[in-house]
Amino acid sequence: MIRAFRDRFGSDKGVRVYRAPGRVNLIGEHTDYNLGFVLPVALEMACFTAAAPSGDTRLRVFSENRNEAREWEISEVAALRPARHWSDYVIGVAQQLIQAGFEIRPANIYIRSTVPEGGGLSSSAALEVSSALAFLAGRIIQPLELARLCQRAEREFVGMPCGIMDQYISVFGKAHAAVKIDCRSLESEAVDLPEVEILAVNTMVKHELGQSAYRQRVQECAAAVRALAERHPGIGSLRDATVEQLESAAGAMPGAVYRRARHVITENDRVASFITASRRGDLEEMGRLFVGSHRSLQHDYEVSCEELDFLVDTALDLEGVYGARMTGGGFGGCTVNLVRPDAAAAFRENIIRAYGERFHRIPQIYECRPSAGAGEVEKS
Repeated sequence: MIRAFRDRFGSDKGVRVYRAPGRVNLIGEHTDYNLGFVLPVALEMACFTAAAPSGDTRLRVFSENRNEAREWEISEVAALRPARHWSDYVIGVAQQLIQAGFEIRPANIYIRSTVPEGGGLSSSAALEVSSALAFLAGRIIQPLELARLCQRAEREFVGMPCGIMDQYISVFGKAHAAVKIDCRSLESEAVDLPEVEILAVNTMVKHELGQSAYRQRVQECAAAVRALAERHPGIGSLRDATVEQLESAAGAMPGAVYRRARHVITENDRVASFITASRRGDLEEMGRLFVGSHRSLQHDYEVSCEELDFLVDTALDLEGVYGARMTGGGFGGCTVNLVRPDAAAAFRENIIRAYGERFHRIPQIYECRPSAGAGEVEKS
């Protein structure tokens, strides 16, 4: 990173390098913006930023992955508007830091990410968190405020009404463990996992419906809460509701809204059950809950797609696979699979062959090893 920074900007004086991981969500999909529970794992795949003072009045950012550069006068940053460009994630974070009272100083920033874009592994949150660390340049911010600030950047500047899971796990990731997050209280706890390979399989597609459908699901969940609250005044989010309460209010909501709510309510229950099974080392039950989650996302939440369903169904027929499900927002991206370690090599071979024969694409497969959260990378 330092050599690449020097090659790009001509000097590495004062350069510091920061890392923020992507994530794979084991279970708890589309529950975070409903203030429910999620169980993600921070990944070794990460976004890295190398940053140093620019020595003039400019802010420059360069993406190695896209081979693109953008720059602005530092005095312009606070008033910039979204450009529908990858740099919006960087500028959105800068503006949130300004609003939080931090001065954004002229800098050169070099960005390199190993998190695949569009794979549902949270490349955007990794970029947001690593950019925030680069802007802060060692200045202290509370970790929870860092996560919330980056979430606000995505919601208010980029325009995606996301929950806090992705930014939270990028900041609070744990090596060797998943992290249970309560998306209302923002409390978390580490959850140890039994010996199992966690493999993500990338469909290599991202259907355009994804962003508009995501916003629609947020709206449908809000409509379900309103209908539930009329009968049960204590309900402020779907996280508060039970299946029995949902059934009692089913007649007051359209069928699609009912199904969205049913997914979220049952998914929160699956998170709790998955953690219990993990703590007793019950991989068969963990796999069963994976499949239940996918079927709920497929039929009730309707955010899967042909490619994801094919990967799940194919995986479930393979030796040594405990469970498979889509992960992330949906309409493409990745599945996540729980695989017996001695079956991992055959799993890779078989899933690549089957997917290639069906869709004429080679899926990428990623080992998902639980990793530490964001921070400065120490020079060796």
